[in-house]
Amino acid sequence: MADADPNTAAQARQDDAPAIAPARRKRLLLILAVVVVIGLIGWLIWYLLVGSTRVTTDNAYVGADVAQVTPLIAGAVTSVRVADTQAVRQGDILMTIDSSDARIALATAEASLRQARQRYGQTAATNVALGATVAARAADIAQSRAKLDSAAANLDRARIDLARRQRLAPTGAVSGEELTSATSAFADARAAYAQAAADVRRAASTRTSAEGELAANRALTNGTTPRSNPDVALAQARLDQARLDLDRTVIRAPIAGVVARRAVQVGQRVAVGTPAMTIVPIANAYVDANFKEGQLAKVRIGQPAEIVSDYYGGDVVFHGRVIGFAGGTGAAFSVIPAQNATGNWIKVVQRLPLRIALDPRELAAHPLRVGLSMDVTVHLDR
Repeated sequence: MADADPNTAAQARQDDAPAIAPARRKRLLLILAVVVVIGLIGWLIWYLLVGSTRVTTDNAYVGADVAQVTPLIAGAVTSVRVADTQAVRQGDILMTIDSSDARIALATAEASLRQARQRYGQTAATNVALGATVAARAADIAQSRAKLDSAAANLDRARIDLARRQRLAPTGAVSGEELTSATSAFADARAAYAQAAADVRRAASTRTSAEGELAANRALTNGTTPRSNPDVALAQARLDQARLDLDRTVIRAPIAGVVARRAVQVGQRVAVGTPAMTIVPIANAYVDANFKEGQLAKVRIGQPAEIVSDYYGGDVVFHGRVIGFAGGTGAAFSVIPAQNATGNWIKVVQRLPLRIALDPRELAAHPLRVGLSMDVTVHLDR
C-alpha cells in the first residue's frame, strides 16, 4: 500500500478544527455555568443557615462611663500622687489640697458646738430658777391676801367702833377725844386695807411677769433635747460641714480604672469644679456599634454578639450582649444636624448606635482602651 500523502493529512486536520472548537467552548461554558450555579446555591445555603441569622459592622468603638475628678473645695494643691496611664483602685489617693483653712474652720465649728450646748444647759437651768420664782410669787400673793384679810378685819372693827362712838357722842357718854381717836383709827384701818389690796395686785402682777419669763424661756427648750435643739443642731451641722471640707482636701479615686488627662500640678491653686483628671474604668468598658438602619429589623435586646478588636487581632474574640439602642441616629445628635427640608434632599442611609456589654472576665484577661475600633457580629437566632 502506498504511504498517505502528508499534505492530505494536514488538510484533513484543518477541516476538523472548526468542528472541535465550538464543542470545547460549549463544554467550558457548561462547566462555568455549573460552577456559578453551585456557587449561587452555596451562597444561598450559607445565607439561609448563617448570613440571615447575623448582622455585622466594623463601625464600632470601645466606650466607657469615665469619671471626671474635680475638687469640691478650693485651695492650693500640695501633692499629686498619680500620673497619666497609671492604674488606680477605688479609694486610692489621687491628690491633696492644703488643709490649713479647713482645720481652722473645724476648730471653730467645734467651739461653736460646745458653746451652743452650754447655752442650752443654761437655758434649761434657767427654767428651774424661773419656776422657783413663780412659786415664790405665788407665796407672796398668798401672804398679801392674808394681810388684806387682816386689814379688812381691822377696817370693819374700826368702822364699828367709830359708828358706836358716833351714836353715843350726842349723849355725852363719849368724849370728843375718844371720837377723834376712833375716827383716826378708822382712817388708818382704811388706808391699811387699801395698801394691802395694792400689795395683792402687785404680787399678782409680779407672778404674771415671772410666768411670762418662764414661758418664754421654756419655748427655747420645749420638745427638744441637747441634740435636737435648733441652735445645737445648727452648730452640729456646721461642724459636720467643716469635717466634710477637711475630708475633701484629700481627693480619692471614685472608681477603679486608668488615669487620663491629668491637668494639675503641685502648687497650682484650683477652684471648685476645676477638671483635675479623668479616670477611665476599663474593666467596665462597652462597645457602641453603629449599624445601618436596614440591619436592625431583627435585632433585639439580649441577643449575643461576638466582637473582634484590631488591638488583639482575630485570635481574641470577645463575647457580649445587646443591652440597648440609642435614642437617635448619630446625625440627629451632631453639632450641626442634617437639614433635609430642602429641594436638594438626597436619602442617606443612617446608622443607629447600639450598645453591647462585654464579659467582665474577658475584659480582665484582655483589657481594652476607650476609642479602639471593633468588628461586631450580632447573632439574631439566639
